[in-house]
Amino acid sequence: MCGIVGIVSHQRVNQLIYDALTVVQHRGQDAAGIMTCDGRRVFLRKDSGLVRDVFQERHMVQLEGNIGLGHVRYPTAGSDNRSEAQPFYVNSPFGIALGHNGNLVNARELSHELFRDDLRQLNTGSDSEVLLNVFAHELKESVGPSRARLESDDIFRAVTRLYERCRGAYAVVAMIVGYGLVAFRDPYGIRPLIIGSREQSSGPSVMIASESVALDVLGYDHVGDVAPGEAVFIRTDGTVERKICAPRPQLAPCLFEYVYLARPDSIIDKVAVYKSRLRMGEKLAEQLRRSWPDHDIDVVIPIPDTSRTSALQLANSLSLKYREGFIKNRYIGRTFIMPGQAERQKSVRQKLNAIDLEFRGKNVLLVDDSIVRGTTSQQIIQMARDAGAAKVYFASAAPPVRYANVYGIDMPAPDELVASGRSEEEIRVFIGADRLIYQKLDDLVATIKEGNPDIQQVDASCFDGKYVTGDVTHEFLRGVADERSDASRAPDSGALDVAEISVYH
Repeated sequence: MCGIVGIVSHQRVNQLIYDALTVVQHRGQDAAGIMTCDGRRVFLRKDSGLVRDVFQERHMVQLEGNIGLGHVRYPTAGSDNRSEAQPFYVNSPFGIALGHNGNLVNARELSHELFRDDLRQLNTGSDSEVLLNVFAHELKESVGPSRARLESDDIFRAVTRLYERCRGAYAVVAMIVGYGLVAFRDPYGIRPLIIGSREQSSGPSVMIASESVALDVLGYDHVGDVAPGEAVFIRTDGTVERKICAPRPQLAPCLFEYVYLARPDSIIDKVAVYKSRLRMGEKLAEQLRRSWPDHDIDVVIPIPDTSRTSALQLANSLSLKYREGFIKNRYIGRTFIMPGQAERQKSVRQKLNAIDLEFRGKNVLLVDDSIVRGTTSQQIIQMARDAGAAKVYFASAAPPVRYANVYGIDMPAPDELVASGRSEEEIRVFIGADRLIYQKLDDLVATIKEGNPDIQQVDASCFDGKYVTGDVTHEFLRGVADERSDASRAPDSGALDVAEISVYH
């Protein structure tokens, strides 16, 4: 999970990109980067940390130009080296920078091809650098040796060929120095990408972002989502060309975007995230009404922040009291995307504090967006008991997470997922709840399709183990499990201090 932004304007874009990155900061808190261009030179600043920490006034002043892109990253398996902060940049056959959200499932094969056949050198283990070099190579092939000037057809041919080579999930914004921005989305549209525009006195400005909320905050009108398999070319003057470049695209957005990743005020593939979470609460209430009509729940309490919408609607549907029983320290990052179990466990107590009077002597239903490892749920349930709850019931707005997500969400190795190999009753015992209610997968899918009936397929791989791209092998999954185990996440002592090499060239 990462956040990407690209802007073409007739004014300096440094502050616009910075502001947009702060809005999509929830998509990645590990590293941030911005690259801008004044038509001839590029200016780069990237480092580990939050947006507000990476960019100081002296850096912003040096980020010149009317076109640029930005990226926020969370620590994915094999990509927690500081040198792998994005955007990445190459200068052949053109100056090209790229930011990427998603994950390639054939990155290892492609890296060998790039070195052996395309004669391109990779400097990191990041699949985003692989994407950049594949795109650069295909641009070179599209233009050929006889021309030096790049045309839009060259770009679309390059993206078409990239689709033939790159498998997995990817939403991409790339900057080609002197030409403009290129944005494209994998043929299944697994990761979100949206276009916005606004008129300025100096001319049109166009923006690409991971979530629509970034457009809203910066005053851009929604133009629409980048379609699956579509490439969008935005010239430096703000004119836009679009073309479907994949042969058989089909929309299959990731369910976890709606459950957890996206902000509730975003709209993804014409589905309002907020409304989808309201429907999740309604579906949970219907299930609870069917399976437990004589419940003794006194109060519904959300685990902040993502589950609030679902919890509120569940409480309303069942005519139950809704209370805020946990106060969140907003200066602690999202525990799901923290590297290492010890770090996550430590942060839960720092992040949440129970209000005793909302728990004392009551039968409480805690509602969370999902249960991944189960250890966080375990601690929260114990906090509720320590605060005096008589009984603690637990509801998840998502079904059991049983399988690895290979499309850009760095979920743990399957043997670290609490639902892997366990029944729902065994999960209940593990987390220490008096009762456990999971959302049904069909109900979850229905909450998305109700928002956009044109969505015929979704990526629910972390729930059902079915990978929409159809090319995920058992060998690949074993490799993912090895990479993602907490034991493999040792600190990288050889990390490069990117702050010292921020380039202005």
